[in-house]
Amino acid sequence: MQKLEVFGAVKLKGQVRISGSKNASLPILASTLLSKKNIILTNIPKVKDIETMVLLLKSLGSNINFKKKKFLINNKNQTKTFASYNLVKTMRAGILVLGPLLAKFGKAKVSLPGGCAIGTRPVDIHLKSLSKLGVKYKIIQGYVHAFAPNGLIGANIKFSKISVGATENLIIASCLAKGTTRLANCAIEPEVKDLVNFLIKMGCKIKWTSKRTVRIEGVNKLNKVNYNVMPDRIEAGTYLIAAALTEGNLKVIGINPKIINTEINILKKIGAKINLKKNEIIIRGKKKIKNINIRTSPYPGFPTDLQAQMMVLLCKGNKKSYIREEIFENRFMHVAELNRMGAKITIKGNCSSIEGNIKFEAAELMATDLRASVSLILAALSAKGKSTINRIYHLDRGYEDIEKKLKKIGVKIRRID
Repeated sequence: MQKLEVFGAVKLKGQVRISGSKNASLPILASTLLSKKNIILTNIPKVKDIETMVLLLKSLGSNINFKKKKFLINNKNQTKTFASYNLVKTMRAGILVLGPLLAKFGKAKVSLPGGCAIGTRPVDIHLKSLSKLGVKYKIIQGYVHAFAPNGLIGANIKFSKISVGATENLIIASCLAKGTTRLANCAIEPEVKDLVNFLIKMGCKIKWTSKRTVRIEGVNKLNKVNYNVMPDRIEAGTYLIAAALTEGNLKVIGINPKIINTEINILKKIGAKINLKKNEIIIRGKKKIKNINIRTSPYPGFPTDLQAQMMVLLCKGNKKSYIREEIFENRFMHVAELNRMGAKITIKGNCSSIEGNIKFEAAELMATDLRASVSLILAALSAKGKSTINRIYHLDRGYEDIEKKLKKIGVKIRRID
């Protein structure tokens, strides 16, 4: 099994270009099932979750080719409605094929999803909401067996809690439903907005009527589409935090600062110097890092996907900091490994208390999920000596060319078998 060796006590310098968004690409790829027309997608990142989604779509009958950094997709002969456990088990986004398959065929058998081990990630909200569009379902031996005997019929639906995945699944499904669907209490993450922009370009009739409410008029005809996926704000946030942590001087390019405004403001509060341009962010980390208290919450709040990385940074704060995790109930699995490196973090329920003024020590480490794995790299960058990180397959699920990008900005890092 591959490992990463990271040699620490380095200040990041130079520039890094942000890749396309994994979390925008996955629902957009799933939504291509709606159409029988040619679709071209660009700026899709080369990460394991994308490979898995492409394999899943191909197993359903999609014709997908990759040429000159473009995904060429045609679903003219796509007829299968069975999404197997083997393809869905490693990636929670697999459930996103449920909506388009039901919209197109009125039936689907989809495995309950996997992904990172950071909570139960219930699909109840997806299923209860789909049932309001006329879907009948049963869960049998780990599979959702779903049918829409009369096709999908538009309805007024209010999500019981804000859910990115359920919002995406219902928006996609509603595009081919008969009549009008109104979805309230929607997630409004930039990735959801990117999906909606793609669907509109494909010919779907979707309109945001208020901050968290969207109206979808069902259509029966879709267009050819050529679409460029948005940049990855979590990757951008990760590199910004890494620069702040290492007293670096880094230019992050290919990202609109507006979509990570919350994260930028927090980094300014802890003492980093940040200059913003149209599609780039220049950050200079300072020796003194101020403490801060953070609560993760749905967009535009602080993202749960940057919680582990921010925790590493706060270990360097001048005083104690606190992080409250409001999205996933099991997302402090990186804490034990950080404490092995010298951190002093205690957990009580969904709250973490982080002592400041920590000097990280190099160690052999075990990654537990995607964002935890990158937080261990960040801690290793700050520690003197060589750290070894095991189970880096988690990392490959969500960060494109991470070693290559880190090497370009001054990090001594290598992958070993």
